[in-house]
Amino acid sequence: MKILLASPRGFCAGVNMAIESLDLTLSEFGSPVYVYHEIVHNKYVVETFREKGAVFVDDLKEVPSGSNLLFSAHGVSPEIRAIAKERKLNAIDATCPLVTKVHLEAIKYAREGYTIFLIGHEGHDEVIGTMGEAPEAMVLVETEEEVDLLDIPTDAKVAYLTQTTLSVDDANRIIARLRQRFTNLVNPPKEDICYATQNRQEAVRKLSSSADVCLVLGSQNSSNSQRLKELAADFGVRSYLIDGASEISPEWFKGDETVLVTAGASAPETVVEECIDWLKARYEADVELCMVRDENVHFPLPKVLRQLG
Repeated sequence: MKILLASPRGFCAGVNMAIESLDLTLSEFGSPVYVYHEIVHNKYVVETFREKGAVFVDDLKEVPSGSNLLFSAHGVSPEIRAIAKERKLNAIDATCPLVTKVHLEAIKYAREGYTIFLIGHEGHDEVIGTMGEAPEAMVLVETEEEVDLLDIPTDAKVAYLTQTTLSVDDANRIIARLRQRFTNLVNPPKEDICYATQNRQEAVRKLSSSADVCLVLGSQNSSNSQRLKELAADFGVRSYLIDGASEISPEWFKGDETVLVTAGASAPETVVEECIDWLKARYEADVELCMVRDENVHFPLPKVLRQLG
């Protein structure tokens, strides 16, 4: 067996920042530290922090007044910020700066009177937070077919934004359909799909032609991980999204395949290493590191945490 180990893979700058923020908050303030939603969409990361004293909640009513609270990397709506303030919570914002960028664009376009098409997945934490910035001005679009059903005049003042973790190809198809219907469609100065999402997809796109099987390390509720699995499958590669080595089935392999291994932006390197060890132990697999693009991005910690140092 041969393993093609994709690079870049795994943690992005936003995830690193959020995880460092929660680690530092726990060490400085002690447990419990409440986190609104999962800090990132990864089962391993969430369970690890739960053992350290983090408490993940989906409703701020569950957080005692005056407690320490962290907003996750996916961002929150103004309504959630207001509730946190009312409950006198010590809120620390670990929102990824690239998500914050989309929030600010939503506010700007809404103030200028645009109807905003948000391309994304209904129910995703990031989408809920972004739409909360201007709910009266935003319309969620998930598919090309939904574009045809939009009950908006073709000469309306319209703009689009995208969830940061989408498939680049899927988003481009929806954008193209929107442009067909709305010739005056306005777009943000710089695209919203984040660098890490694009880089990981690029690696899978370039390496899939050489692979028989693809293992994507990531959780089922991780949008960017799901997109990696789907992308490999689009190239005809048997593709599996798994949290770790315990979920690998020997039935997936005969032993002579070339296996592409990658990881979503919220999956830690430890689970990648465990999977590689699993394949090495059973199939004497050789590993080839496949560098597709170099990443050198770092986001600073929230100001309140930087001040602790």
